[in-house]
Amino acid sequence: MNKIKLMNKISPVGLDLFGEQYQVGEDIDDEDGILVRSASLHDYTFNKNLKAIARAGAGVNNIPIDQCSNEGIVVFNTPGANANAVKELVLCGLLLSSRKIVEGIDWVKTLEGKDDASKLVEKGKSQFVGPELEGKKLGIIGLGAIGVHVANAAIKLGMEVYGFDPYISVNAAWGMSKWVKNAQNMETIFSECDYITLHAPSTKETKGLINKESIDMMKDGVRILNFARGDLVNSTDVLAAVKEGKIAKYVTDFASPDIINQENVIVMPHLGASTPESEDNCARMAVKEIKDYLESGNIVNSVNFPYINEPRTTKYRICLIHKNIPNMLAQFATLLANREINIENMVNKAKGEYAYTIIETNDVVDMNDFEALENVIKVRVIE
Repeated sequence: MNKIKLMNKISPVGLDLFGEQYQVGEDIDDEDGILVRSASLHDYTFNKNLKAIARAGAGVNNIPIDQCSNEGIVVFNTPGANANAVKELVLCGLLLSSRKIVEGIDWVKTLEGKDDASKLVEKGKSQFVGPELEGKKLGIIGLGAIGVHVANAAIKLGMEVYGFDPYISVNAAWGMSKWVKNAQNMETIFSECDYITLHAPSTKETKGLINKESIDMMKDGVRILNFARGDLVNSTDVLAAVKEGKIAKYVTDFASPDIINQENVIVMPHLGASTPESEDNCARMAVKEIKDYLESGNIVNSVNFPYINEPRTTKYRICLIHKNIPNMLAQFATLLANREINIENMVNKAKGEYAYTIIETNDVVDMNDFEALENVIKVRVIE
């Protein structure tokens, strides 16, 4: 029986997929898999039996990826499962950034108890005038599932949309409106667009990409939205530009002490994926990923190991996580040949420093033979 430890509350819509062959709960020891949302695992001690961690969400900053890779623990996320929820909030952010809706609502509250509130509203509403979205230029940095959803929705709102993503996937490209213009670089986004929304992952290359240098390229009165990662923005530079009027509005889903309660800055409490539909979608995807890996050895949507999704064709499946170095496959083949074990199928893929190999056979296999090989990190034989 496989044991699954829950580090957060996970939607029962997903947990119900496990079935009777799984033991699932918060008080699990020696777990085979972990399901997590927001809980940090950086100080968590992984047991030697742990094979996989599935994050019910896209970001994996709360998981020590390098440590997991070194220990042969496959880390999954759920890209696209919350895309619609985030897209809707981004559209809300676009409107909030333009129409001074938040400020107007706050001002109306100050009229409580005044008999002439209606007259005061008509007299004072001009201070909350803001531009429409139709006909304006929207720049999208990052065209994953969320970025493509935003692009398509913005086109329908009548915006002129520019997208930049040097790593856009084939599936994302197929799903994107033909009316989205391909920006060859971020400088085009910065210089051309009235609105800029960020949907890139946090990497060494993207951290602080909105900074004084990039802001200086932008139009006066630009509106910036960040529903991706807080550290994509240098908040000190953004606040300075907001105070100068260079940035008309900054809307973000990531609160930090320096930006809270600042004029022309709207901070949301990380609501991007906070819908029941999103939580259900993420839970279903995470459970399916971890089940598929534990039961068949397939890896789909892993952030630290390569994609392999092969149908079972034999009685035994040998799953090997190892270093991505020369001669590993030859060692596996030689070992099996010496044991007179026939290979029916072999698949090998690499991702960075690590590789994953699936070997299918109908002959009995001893895991100890593979574990004794240098540079093999983890071995499983699935019957």
